[in-house]
Formats: sequence, C-alpha cells, structure tokens
Amino acid sequence: MKPAFTFRCSFCGREFEPHQVTYTCPHDGHNLDVLLDYAALRRQLRPAHLWQTGEPSLWRYLPLLPVDDPGGHGTPLRRVGFTPLEEAPRLRAALGFPYLWVKDESPNPTASFKDRASAVVLARAREIRAQVVVTASTGNAGAALAGLAASVGQRAVILAPRTAPRPKIAQLLMYGAQVVLVDGSYDDAYDLSVKAAERWGWFCRNTGYNPFTTEGKKTAAFEIWEQLLRQVRTKRPWVLFVPVGDGNIISGLYKGFWDLHQLGWLEALPRLFGVQAEGSAAIARAFTQGKGRIEPVEARTVADSISVNLPRDGYRALRAVRETHGHYVVVSDGEILQAMQTLGRYGWFVEPAAAASLAGLWKARDQGLVSPEDPVVLLLTGSGLKDPEAALQAVPPAPVIAPTLDALEKAVPTG
Repeated sequence: MKPAFTFRCSFCGREFEPHQVTYTCPHDGHNLDVLLDYAALRRQLRPAHLWQTGEPSLWRYLPLLPVDDPGGHGTPLRRVGFTPLEEAPRLRAALGFPYLWVKDESPNPTASFKDRASAVVLARAREIRAQVVVTASTGNAGAALAGLAASVGQRAVILAPRTAPRPKIAQLLMYGAQVVLVDGSYDDAYDLSVKAAERWGWFCRNTGYNPFTTEGKKTAAFEIWEQLLRQVRTKRPWVLFVPVGDGNIISGLYKGFWDLHQLGWLEALPRLFGVQAEGSAAIARAFTQGKGRIEPVEARTVADSISVNLPRDGYRALRAVRETHGHYVVVSDGEILQAMQTLGRYGWFVEPAAAASLAGLWKARDQGLVSPEDPVVLLLTGSGLKDPEAALQAVPPAPVIAPTLDALEKAVPTG
C-alpha cells in the first residue's frame, strides 16, 4: 500500500491534495514536490523492511514511493534500478582519489538513468488508467518510456528533435512506440508534448513537469545510501558528481536524500555537484551569478542528453546544490570527450552526458572545490552504445593494414 502524500510547490510553498493537481503549481507554474507522511513512516517503517523483500530493483522502495505496485512481474519494468556501485580501484589510483566510487546506470533495461523516472510515471499512469503516455526526449527518456511501456502494453507517443542521435531513434522505433521527429529543438518538442497532453488528455511524462519523474529518480539516492553511505563511515562529507541538463536528475537525488533525512535514516546530505556542458550551462550560470531566475541559452554540445535551452527543473536544481553546500562546474566538449576515453580505459563505456561527471571532478579538483581526501561518487547516467558517433570522436581512429604479419607488427608493438 502506497504512503499518504501531498504536493507542495517548490517555489510558493502552497500544498495540494493529489486529486487537485496533476503537473505543476496552478498559481505560479513551478514544479511540485511530493511530501510523504514522514511521521507515519517513522512509526511504521525500518530500513531493513525495504531490503527484506529481496526485490532486486527500485521497487524494493515501494513504501517510500507515491504509487501502487504496478505489476509487470517478469518484464523489464521489474528490472529497473538497483544498479551497481563499484569501488573502481584502478580508476581511483589513476585519478589520485582513493575514496572514489562509480554508480553505473547502464545496466538498466534501456541502458540509462531515465528508466527510473519512466518506471514510476508508468506506475502512476496505470493507477489513473491513462490511455496514452507522451513525452518529449532527446532520446534516453523516450527510450525509457517506450521500452517499459512496451513491456506492459501501454501506448506511448515520443516526440524527439530530428537531430537526436540515430541509435537513440532506432531504439525508440524498435520498441514500437509512436515516434514523431520534430523539426526543432528539444524545447520545441517539449512544448508540443504539453499542448498535445492538454488537448487529447494524454498523460505527460515530461521531465520535471510531471512530479512523479523526480520520485523515480530519487531511488538512485536510496540505493547510494543503502549500498554505500550507511556502510562506509567518513570524516569528510560525501561528494556526488551529477550531469545536469533539465535539472531533474540532481533534484531527484536531492529529494531522495532529503526523504531519508526526514525519516532520520541519514544524518547529513551529500554535497551535490552539478556538471553542465559549456554550450548548455543555464543553471550553472545562474548559480555563479547568485540568481534564482534562469535565463535560457542556445544549447550546443556533444552531450545531447544534457543539451537544453531552458531547463524545466532549474529552480529545484539550484536548490539541490545550494542546500547541500555543493557547487556547479562547467566543462567543455573536449573535456567531456577526454573523460569518455578515460572511463573507457578503465572499463566503463559511457555516452557524453555520463562522462561529464568525471570531467566535472577534474574541473572541481583544479578549482580547489574538492580534494583527494574527499569521498566521491561519480554518477554515470547512460551507456556509450547510445551515441557511438560521439565515442568515435573521443578516440584516435584504428589503423587499416594489409593482412600480413609485417604490417601487423608495425601497427602493434610486439615487445
């Protein structure tokens, strides 16, 4: 049975019952936070209750999610989450950070972090008997919705900019979703999907706009707490590096850690470091300038998953960093590609947006914002198979040789 909850506007603080609002605050349009009944949960629930179920997915946290069990047993929907958190000893040694861990999201069913949000949104869609779920996406969110919807027979419509990487479009089409390419930006697709939901009564999954996306993404914070924070005691605060585009991932992580803090299960929230690409740094710019208002940019970056003109969850993304005493750092496309190559050399093949977390660690170290004594978690948000063209930009080309040993010896040192 799901916990009792209400919505609260992240800006004006007004509260609403679940039947009163669906997406954003009707007074100011800002994103809604889900408030659980923490007093009741403290009385009824203990941490051990979560993992005693043995559920190897985010659904082990159902007592802390505002949705009913969606069913879907024996399908990819039940495999979302509980991704590995790895010690990375060789990467630690290479970077000079002996207390570093890697949270790898590529084992999710559609190979990205976005499966978490889509899983919980689909659970909500099944509760309210939505006929169609629609979303705008540069690829990963759409793939997550398309794949998980296919697994449970839910109709899905995906609007993607025509410039989205072809492998991501192929993934959308293979899942059988109704895919429409928009001759415009992600923001154009976003606005069109909202209008479509309003006109035809579709349930809109859009990042941030739908409050259940944050609830899905907060489950990664629960896992980091269960897998690491509650087991490894440190004298210095934990630092978590997070790629940021729309802002919903970092606001979701903050919400998860905040929930745990409200329950008395987590004493101190980790410091959240948001990493943005130079060509899409609207939130980082507002943070640096000390502003609460985020001005749109004309986004251009190799990291398409974090390429956003106007971040739709920017206000909460600022809040997440400010309230955890974290920071925003900005990295170049060159630094992102270098980070992709470095991660690949140690066994992680990631897309550009995921590599931004390592590029952000480098930048924060160079700026004196973190030190090698800090315990660090890098969040790797998506597989490199999502964008192989970008991967080819990150590495030198393979030589082409004649099929002879002499030619091979010249190309590959044998000593």
